[in-house]
Amino acid sequence: MKAVQPQPSVQDANLPVNAPAPESQASAAAVSTEVASRSAASATAVSRAAFAALLDNLGYLDAASIEQVRQAYLFADQAHSGQWRSSGDPYITHPIAVTALCASWKLDAPALMAALMHDAMEDCGVTKGDLAVRFGTPVAELVDGLTKLDKLQFNTREENQAESFRKMLLAMARDVRVILIKLADRTHNMRTLSDMPRSKWGRIASETLEIYAPIAHRLGLNQTYRELQDLSFRHLHPWRYSTLSKAIAKSRTRRRDLVQRVQTEVDAQFARQGLQARLAGRESTLYSLYLRMEKNHQSFAKVTDIYGFRVIVPSVTECYTALGVLHQMYKPVPGKFKDHIAIPKNNGYQSLHTTLVGPSGVSIEFQMRTEEMHIVAEAGVAAHWLYQAQQRPGETEQMSTQWLQSLLDIQNETRDATEFWDHVKVDLFPDAVYVFTPKSEIMAMPRGATVVDFAYAIHSKIGNHATAARINNEDVPLRTELKSGDVIEIITAENARPNPAWLGFVKTARARSKIRHHLKTSSQNESASLGEKLLSQALRAEGIEHLPPQDEANEALWDQLLQDTGNRSRSELLTDIGMGRRIASLVAARIMVLLGDHGHRPNAVLLSQERYSAKDKISQGTVTLDGSTNASIRFAHCCRPVPGDPVLGYLGRGEGLMVHHARCAIVKRLYEKDPDRFISVEWAEGLTQVFESGILVTVRNGKGVLARVASELTDAEVDIQHLEMVDEAPMGTTDLRFVVTVKNQQQVEAALRNLRRAPVVIKAMRIMPSVD
Repeated sequence: MKAVQPQPSVQDANLPVNAPAPESQASAAAVSTEVASRSAASATAVSRAAFAALLDNLGYLDAASIEQVRQAYLFADQAHSGQWRSSGDPYITHPIAVTALCASWKLDAPALMAALMHDAMEDCGVTKGDLAVRFGTPVAELVDGLTKLDKLQFNTREENQAESFRKMLLAMARDVRVILIKLADRTHNMRTLSDMPRSKWGRIASETLEIYAPIAHRLGLNQTYRELQDLSFRHLHPWRYSTLSKAIAKSRTRRRDLVQRVQTEVDAQFARQGLQARLAGRESTLYSLYLRMEKNHQSFAKVTDIYGFRVIVPSVTECYTALGVLHQMYKPVPGKFKDHIAIPKNNGYQSLHTTLVGPSGVSIEFQMRTEEMHIVAEAGVAAHWLYQAQQRPGETEQMSTQWLQSLLDIQNETRDATEFWDHVKVDLFPDAVYVFTPKSEIMAMPRGATVVDFAYAIHSKIGNHATAARINNEDVPLRTELKSGDVIEIITAENARPNPAWLGFVKTARARSKIRHHLKTSSQNESASLGEKLLSQALRAEGIEHLPPQDEANEALWDQLLQDTGNRSRSELLTDIGMGRRIASLVAARIMVLLGDHGHRPNAVLLSQERYSAKDKISQGTVTLDGSTNASIRFAHCCRPVPGDPVLGYLGRGEGLMVHHARCAIVKRLYEKDPDRFISVEWAEGLTQVFESGILVTVRNGKGVLARVASELTDAEVDIQHLEMVDEAPMGTTDLRFVVTVKNQQQVEAALRNLRRAPVVIKAMRIMPSVD
């Protein structure tokens, strides 16, 4: 929460009720000074008491580290002097409270120092350099990672927020202590949110629920996660929170005897079996109950599994032994057993879960775990510091490190802050399925993840070259969603490339960012290759055999050319030509000018405006179509040209080369508007690929008509890709629009001849915008 300066009303409130009114400005100033002095003394006393309480919890640090923390406190106390929270408390009490939360995780001295000074740069004018000089670069980096981007200007609050979170998450990826301090900061702010104006509750609570709580869950800090959820629920829906809280309290009173009975019975049975188990009661959080009621459309009275127990035992083997004992005592609820020990959640959480029908038919959940699992379940990645003395970093830290590293990978391929945050949010909700590689390695994937997500999770090269897949030895499409227990095999091919359609069904941030990065890079490379071909052909038309290389001999030429065009590099210029943003012949003309051959074009050619005389002959050269489609060469859907058709190429601005049938009406309109963007294209010989073509068939209505038409197309060895029935046909007839795949024009004509011979067919023709 922002620091606020003391207001006159606060000072006036400290005056005695029967105090005489000041008789002059001097006396008023004296009173004000006295009140300010009294307030400062009070603030100092409060902050010192809070810091003394903090010191009591720093026994895990050595004396030198505690002294460093003390110096950070003195610095922060001075920096925040005169600043107050909305509650009326000195502002320094907030950093101290944040530091106390960090100390409960036993974070090291630099983290505690950063927690004490986490608002110094944002609210007090302290610079990163100041902190680096006084406390060292590591502490300054931590504080900087926590600082919002108030000094930068963004178009919207959402963009500002996205950029702030991008910076925070990337700082977190480099040092996880950043997010631990940030979560402690948000937790204390939520605990004191009631002191803020009610108009701010919704925004802050929603942000906490949508962003910070999922991050806490993703890092395994379940205690923090549950508290943030409940605090957000309390301020988003105060009435619902209050009503549900009262219902829980009444239920707790009614079922106290029942819970005590279960605990007594279980303790006794464990003792008879020789199990050293610690039984701890647990209660579902208000927010989880609210979500369950809302999802299942249930009243509170119908929610039964409110209460549960955690059974903490010395070893993994005893977890399973305890499970067997419980299943002998009470009847298990079918489908309610989960083994998160053999297959941990993707945030490192491990426990056995089972729901049993206890006395009076009440459902009670039991969770079996070891002491170490319990600490990891509550503290998540922070358990690393709790276990630091025993040198036992666990699986949670490794899983969290993998996720944090993935943030850096996504950042390298996504420069837009909003897009980055959209990617990251996908991974913040770890409702996972567990699948196997052919080598029986377990992988956790988000629910709804597909085969393509799995391929990219293994390695980006496997994802980029995936062509097919098998699940449990059966061939499946790449868009198939994964289910727990699936054994997945990815089939790759060296010449395979990511399909833009994959973006429509992939779920993970890693897959989405990798696909977009590859498509963007491929598009630029393909466009640059086409641009180089067009420019070389345009230069040959001017009498130059080759494009001048970018070497020392031509350095001055290329520097001047790039300056004239406004491009930053040769590659960017060629990409612009390939995408149609520049005309190859005009760039060639400028090269001729720079080479000193003024006989081809006047010196007044202005590339930046791309204006030229209609009398000039534009020589773009001829592009050979080898059948491949990519970002730089595409076949128009309006006329769907196939080999053998007369074709023209239109170099649209920023669209690459679009190939049209020469009789397409759209080509005619484009030529009348912009003739100089057309270039000559021709089909390569011996093409073996298939191409799409459109066919319109008008048939008489009757039984079996569609089957007869499909049969005629099949006889012509034409594959149907899409069928659409048109409603506007004359009475008694139906228009059928087919998209079919063929090898050439001859195959299209053969299909049309077959259709025209069929008695049910009135008319058959290719679909093409006709010339008016």
